[in-house]
Amino acid sequence: EKGKVNSGNKYNDNFYGLYCTCKRPYPDPEDEIPDEMIQCIVCEDWFHGRHLGAVPPESGDFHEMVCQACMNHCHFLWAYASQLAVPALTKVNSLEDEGIVLKVEESEEQKKEIKEEGGVEHQEMKEEKQMEQCNEPSTSSGSEFLKIYGYCSKFLQKFPVETAKTTLESPFCKLKELQRKQFLKKDTATFWPSNWRSKLCTCEDCLKMYSELEVQFLTDECDTVLAYENKGTSDQETERRDPLMDTLNSMNRVQQVELICEYNDLKTELTDYLRRFADEGTVVKREDIQHFFEEFQSRKRRRTNRMQYYCS
Repeated sequence: EKGKVNSGNKYNDNFYGLYCTCKRPYPDPEDEIPDEMIQCIVCEDWFHGRHLGAVPPESGDFHEMVCQACMNHCHFLWAYASQLAVPALTKVNSLEDEGIVLKVEESEEQKKEIKEEGGVEHQEMKEEKQMEQCNEPSTSSGSEFLKIYGYCSKFLQKFPVETAKTTLESPFCKLKELQRKQFLKKDTATFWPSNWRSKLCTCEDCLKMYSELEVQFLTDECDTVLAYENKGTSDQETERRDPLMDTLNSMNRVQQVELICEYNDLKTELTDYLRRFADEGTVVKREDIQHFFEEFQSRKRRRTNRMQYYCS
């Protein structure tokens, strides 16, 4: 049996007819300011353009919006915003929207990886310097050979083939790569182009993070506003299509002419047949319709039998 309450349902202020951060109804009888409302793709709430913390770009310049609260919830999006998001037109409050330059809060493993990479780069610079010294003219060819041989031995010991292969095969995380750079975080909504979801990382760690934040749908290209709009347009075109025209388009010219003639004959005879009932004020019954089509088929067979299929 169905439960009285579905614990999986989530109700926000929209359920009670209130929208945006101002918690006002739509349309608002007390709001005289003309303003477009934009839906957040994460929380699906609707927001006034002037309450997003930044002036939205032109409507044709972006396809999706993530509100301020959802940007704070999905904090990883700020790393992508610096590369993918459509910039807002102007700042609403110049003092409040200055933004903060963030350095990534690296985990201990990330710090260790960066430290090791730094050590490797330092070692490479040192070895390159040694190599340059080896390339300098030497008074002894044997001494130069020993220097080069020693450099190659140290390099192979430090970077064996197996280690290099493992490094290349390790999964690449786009998010970690972006988080290593500095990026700007503001207390505003963000605006995104049509193809930005395809740029999100889908490595194992990121997929786990999406699941924990309950935003797995962000990687689904079929869940975009544009996809739903295209589907709605396609459904409307399907509903508007005439079955008779679809059938005609699938036939050759001779079949088209024959079908049109048969359709016109049926329409004319059925109209004349039903007009008698209208003139007499009697009800059309199922038996009357069956009798009409039996007579119609009989007349059609008689016409077909008299048809001449050869030249005299």
